[in-house]
Amino acid sequence: MQTPIPVTVLTGFLGAGKTTLLKHMLKAEHGLKIAVIENEFSEVGIDSQLLGDEPVQVMTLANGCVCCTIHGDLTRALYLLLERLDAGEIAFDRLVIECTGLADPAPVAQTFFIDEELRERYLLDGIITLVDALHADVHLTQTIAQAQVGFADRLLLSKTDLVEPAAVEALRERLGRINGRAAIRVVEQGRIELAELLDVRGFNLNPDLGLRPTPSLRPVLKPATPDRISTLVLRSDTALDIDRLSDFMNELLEEHGKQLLRYKGVLNIAGDERRLVFQGVLKLYGFDWDAEWREGEARESVMVFIGDELPEQQIKAGFAALSRNPATTAPD
Repeated sequence: MQTPIPVTVLTGFLGAGKTTLLKHMLKAEHGLKIAVIENEFSEVGIDSQLLGDEPVQVMTLANGCVCCTIHGDLTRALYLLLERLDAGEIAFDRLVIECTGLADPAPVAQTFFIDEELRERYLLDGIITLVDALHADVHLTQTIAQAQVGFADRLLLSKTDLVEPAAVEALRERLGRINGRAAIRVVEQGRIELAELLDVRGFNLNPDLGLRPTPSLRPVLKPATPDRISTLVLRSDTALDIDRLSDFMNELLEEHGKQLLRYKGVLNIAGDERRLVFQGVLKLYGFDWDAEWREGEARESVMVFIGDELPEQQIKAGFAALSRNPATTAPD
């Protein structure tokens, strides 16, 4: 059985520095053979000399990396690369997909869940979003820019040298409210350690929720925010009934699945010694049983949702009801 090829999705609003980062990745002496699928609507080509007018073009760079441009859908490009890989025409062991500045990452992520053959040959490793620190306030007025942040497994701040440290810190806090799971790093002129971009394992079914600790000296009340996208965390120390949990999730996905950008949970299920781990994108999700709870370990169920204008109070109430043990009926 072939080892799946790890895929990194690179997104970010117009001018955030995606192409600069890609150039750095492709030119670095890392010994990896990286294939890049670049959308034809990118602001600047990775290397304008490589890009032609053909519907599909695949070029191999001097260091063994592969650049693919396609005037068509993503699925076609993914299959094209596999065909050439299997035929021995090209060689690569990782894939980076660059989204356009105005692109929604959801369809890209869903591609690797829906198509069975692509799911076997590729492994979605993580979504990396660049955020332009200089223009973030303007960009984040756009819902699509907030969605790009919400989908991310890792956030890269560019142009931090052009703004005051206090503004960078305020931006970090705002991004944390939008997406409480994604680690935040700084990228300088497209340069960052490759380890920050690869092997993120953002879509692995594991008990690591990636939640950042909440600053201690903050008001209890949720601050007013102009952002539509936000993180909702649900917790319970009560063992959950799996049937009631299933009903809760099915109802949530039926009513609000299109608003749930990313979600993940590690759950304590009544009658089972193992953790139940699940995660999803929009209405597509998967789950699996993980290792047993350790002796003496607090068996807390935690669910993290990153969503677009979610009815938080309604969801919290539904989860609170789920967390309560069913009341016994008193005799008449």
